[in-house]
Amino acid sequence: MLHNNSLAAAYFSFLLVIFSSCGALSHRPLQPRRAVLGPETPAKHYLMELPKPKEKIVAAVYKFRDQTGQYKPSETGASWSTAVTQGATTILIRTLEESGWFIPIERENMGNLLNERKIIRTSRAQYEGKDQNSESLLPPLLFAGIILEGGIISYESNILTGGAGVRYFGTDLSGQFREDRISIYIRAVSTANGKVLKTVYTTKSILSQEVSAGLFRYVQAKKILEAETGFTYNEPSEICVTEAIEKAVESLIVEGVNDQLWTLQNPTDTASLAFTNYWNEKRVIYSDCSTDSQVTNNNRGLITLGINAGTSHYSGDFTNSLVRPKSSVLIGARLNPHINIDLELGWRGLMVSKKVDDNSFYTDLGFRCVILPYTKFTPVGTFGIGLENHIRSLNINQVGVGLSNRKVFPKLTGAVGFEYLINSTIGISIATGINYYLMDTFDGKTMGKYNDFSWGISLGWKYFLFNPK
Repeated sequence: MLHNNSLAAAYFSFLLVIFSSCGALSHRPLQPRRAVLGPETPAKHYLMELPKPKEKIVAAVYKFRDQTGQYKPSETGASWSTAVTQGATTILIRTLEESGWFIPIERENMGNLLNERKIIRTSRAQYEGKDQNSESLLPPLLFAGIILEGGIISYESNILTGGAGVRYFGTDLSGQFREDRISIYIRAVSTANGKVLKTVYTTKSILSQEVSAGLFRYVQAKKILEAETGFTYNEPSEICVTEAIEKAVESLIVEGVNDQLWTLQNPTDTASLAFTNYWNEKRVIYSDCSTDSQVTNNNRGLITLGINAGTSHYSGDFTNSLVRPKSSVLIGARLNPHINIDLELGWRGLMVSKKVDDNSFYTDLGFRCVILPYTKFTPVGTFGIGLENHIRSLNINQVGVGLSNRKVFPKLTGAVGFEYLINSTIGISIATGINYYLMDTFDGKTMGKYNDFSWGISLGWKYFLFNPK
């Protein structure tokens, strides 16, 4: 029977591993793939929705390249591959062409163009008897009204990293992620007087993630079942550069219209959905005052007020424990951006069917560690000490001799969870924690290797006062 149970558990664990990664396996390339048109980015859709111009702008791009000097990170040694594409000029020219607002002209390889025109003039003079200096042989080159300068000015790696995993009974599932970021600057320069007409700036994150699952299990003596699967996804940096450039061109068009550098075919289009969405996005960024969509300009206030509600569960010498509610209020003070000291006052219930029905008022004093104090979303950990004053009812017939009359129990407390800032003064949190009593007489019995303890899950609301700038 034991062998059958082990084999069944191993079988279901193996199915768990397979199904957890079936999404990755379904995308596995099993045969060569044919060439297809390149993928488009979401920013391209918004760029194409912009209203039409009154007159297209002739624009020249000489160099728009990587100015970061960054190389791809490598775990095995030095890598001479650059972190981002070196062909940003080509991407920008294509974006200008397809936007419908610009007439891009060739300037990156101007020497090739001039050399080819010279060959045409020489050939016509030699074989057609025309003067190679005649202006009628070739039309004049277009000259640009503006020059677009700038480039990829920043590549920041490992801005945010993390992961999670679980392992139970020989089965494990884990995931990791990493976020990088690139920044694009474009400036429009007037060819008439050299004045910088407008400068725009965009960023784009680059996400890398890895998911893996495995199974290691003895199914019989000297027989092991082992399986593993997983996948890794790295967002293509070239697509990220393209999206950032397309967003920058959209920004250049909208803000140029706003500054009356160029005009719309229909002046009332300034109230169109495309323009409205752009200004709403910019208003949100300015009001957030952030360097990233997740980074804030505060560190959660000098004083914290909060309320919590959740569940409480007993674990000790008896089984059949029931889930009971709990609630509390909290006041905290910031010692530094990462560490806060909190005083929590609350009530919780603990119940074991037909044995213990406990209601307790507790006071906890602990240190709250904020892992990422300048981000909206952060892991949070708490540890400290506390006292519980119990008002309880014990069934002596069930509990038996040795019942403790103690009402106050000292304890150690700890919790881990996550916190999210809704705005600069209000946050919400979710956490799971444990209360470990310093004596094993909470339930009236002194049994087992460990003391009685309780645990639970709670949701919280926090209000932050006196945000330092």
